[in-house]
Amino acid sequence: MALALMHASMNVLAAAGADSAHKAPVDLSDKQSLQRGAGLFANYCISCHSAKFMRYERMALDIGIPENVLRENFMFGTDKPGDTMTVAMSPAAAETWFGVAPPDLSLTARSRGADWIYSYLLGYYRDPERPTGTNNLQYPDTAMPHVLWELQGIPEPVMDDEGRKVVATAVDEPGKLSENEYAQSVADIVNYMVYIAEPAQLKRTAVGFWVIFYLLIFLVVVYLLKREYWKDIH
Repeated sequence: MALALMHASMNVLAAAGADSAHKAPVDLSDKQSLQRGAGLFANYCISCHSAKFMRYERMALDIGIPENVLRENFMFGTDKPGDTMTVAMSPAAAETWFGVAPPDLSLTARSRGADWIYSYLLGYYRDPERPTGTNNLQYPDTAMPHVLWELQGIPEPVMDDEGRKVVATAVDEPGKLSENEYAQSVADIVNYMVYIAEPAQLKRTAVGFWVIFYLLIFLVVVYLLKREYWKDIH
């Protein structure tokens, strides 16, 4: 993946409210990225957010996760692989904790776009005035806490020349991952969210290759038949 685009993730995010500051390096052919993204999603997202249009067994089959690994590392809220990715937290409890019920993430990559999610997860910074202690450049005053803080650390805000607006962030309190490693982890999560938003993409891409291959072979056959047919006419 193009880590050169990700390296400046904490230094060049646009001002609050701007369009997505980063291009997400989505690659649905990268099964390892999808597997890593699924693991991060299960560990950091599914406790609050559901993905109710995706079933565990479908996900495991599509991206190559063995059933024993699925049961041990992904299925924390159920013991049935055929269940959808729902969350145990009730909407009422979620509103009590966060002020608003966390949305289902099944179609977020389609409604928001991969670039928006990517920039959002790279856009957190320390803000003591917010209830969660953090704010976000991509989505100012977000109710969602920085759930990946232990991986990234807590970025400090970088103000504009007048000291009035946060224009970038700098990680002064590092987490478990380096800047590039964190950007790669975010890319994996986004890659996985793009997949769950339209799982048929994987099969469609694979089938599409063989369809194009067949059409090319058919084109050669038709061309040879045309030559043979017109040879007698001329």
